[in-house]
Amino acid sequence: MAFNFSPTRWLKQTKWTLALPMAVLAVGALIALNELGYRRSIESAESMSTQQSKRGELNFLLQNMLDAETGQRGFLLTGDQTYLGSYEDALAQIAPTLDKLRELYLLDREQVGQFAELSRAVSKKLAELEVTVKLRQLGGKTDNWMQVVRTDVGRSYMDTVREKASAMIAAASVEIALSRIRIDQSLTISRVGVTLAALLGLLAFHLYLRQTQKLNAVGETQRVLLAKERDRLGELVRERTARLSELASHLQVVQEQERDHLARELHDELGALLTAAKFDLARIKSKLPADNPELTKRLSHLNESLNAGIALKRRIVEDLRPSSLSNLGLDAALEILASEFSERTGVLVKTDIEAVDLGPDAQLTVYRTVQESLNNIAKYAEAKEVVVSLHGFDHHIEVSIDDNGRGFDVDTRQNASHGLPGMRHRIEALNGTLKVSSSLGRGARVHAAFPRPKPGAAQVDGISGSVSPDAAIVRETALTPGA
Repeated sequence: MAFNFSPTRWLKQTKWTLALPMAVLAVGALIALNELGYRRSIESAESMSTQQSKRGELNFLLQNMLDAETGQRGFLLTGDQTYLGSYEDALAQIAPTLDKLRELYLLDREQVGQFAELSRAVSKKLAELEVTVKLRQLGGKTDNWMQVVRTDVGRSYMDTVREKASAMIAAASVEIALSRIRIDQSLTISRVGVTLAALLGLLAFHLYLRQTQKLNAVGETQRVLLAKERDRLGELVRERTARLSELASHLQVVQEQERDHLARELHDELGALLTAAKFDLARIKSKLPADNPELTKRLSHLNESLNAGIALKRRIVEDLRPSSLSNLGLDAALEILASEFSERTGVLVKTDIEAVDLGPDAQLTVYRTVQESLNNIAKYAEAKEVVVSLHGFDHHIEVSIDDNGRGFDVDTRQNASHGLPGMRHRIEALNGTLKVSSSLGRGARVHAAFPRPKPGAAQVDGISGSVSPDAAIVRETALTPGA
């Protein structure tokens, strides 16, 4: 087998083979990128919150230090105990604030040293405030607390506190700004990721639509091809069915023509021979002496054999081509057929037959339907009673054969022999319908319906032929053994 290599086809297959892994990698990269941006945003937000807390506590510490210093200066200058209230309130807030700052800076290795310096400066400032306040409260010489104030130690401590606190506030502000920048970067990354995901989604949707359109186009093409093939096969089946139906009809015509020809030959040739033998036997009998009983017995036996041969020939001719159908009509022919069947088989046959107007084809079809049904009953049914009915209605004619035999499976029987299909084809060729119903142990019913011919319509005998050997057959029935 030759191997055809197509570079274009190979590239297409390679492209579609790599498309799925690349798409999976791209989606995984976008998910990882978004997850990284999310985590950076969370960390930056937590850092910003921490730095804001630091800055807030530092400002609060400076505010309390200023309030404490203001209260101390007011008390020193006026001696009014009212100023000590704001002083003591500020002192009460400074210790918790330092504790919170200590917790915030405990894990910050870069800023923990500055916090330590700030804490020492605060402690020194508070000690200086406490000394001056106590000296003022003791009521001693004025220059005692004034000398402490004039040393500018307190201002130096306060400047150190402000310097350290401002530096730490500035560092916290820088960290807040950096956190905001990181959050903005993370959001930008997320936006880019979402945009890329949307673009990939749109691209995938576009590819899906294109593939769907291609599949739909291929499916439509296949559907059209299948419809054409189905129509072609349907037309072929109808053509073959029509041919088979035409062939079956032709075979039936040929069969009836052969039956008619055979009946004609049997009637003309064999009938003439048997009739001549009967006449010769009568002449011989008239010339023999009457006192020879042995010879008379032989002649009587020969006469009976000739009569049996004539009866057998007549029955065969009647089976091949019923003369009663052409001479007496359908109703009488069916009565005779039922009577002979009852005599031959011993089955009780009841008839409910009325005269109907049918063409030769339809008459022969009805006769063959009843004949075939009775033959089947004799072979298989084991029936005790049969009812044959023929009725005419305004637009159609019905014939039915009912028996009380053992019944059968209709589907199995139709597939096992050609009797019922042949019967159905005969009836459907005349635009009639056949219905066979039966069940085991409950007998069977064969029912056929034919459209009634329109008045004045030409009736062509296409199956039955045109020759009827009836007159000679009727004459033969008069040649009895005593002739």
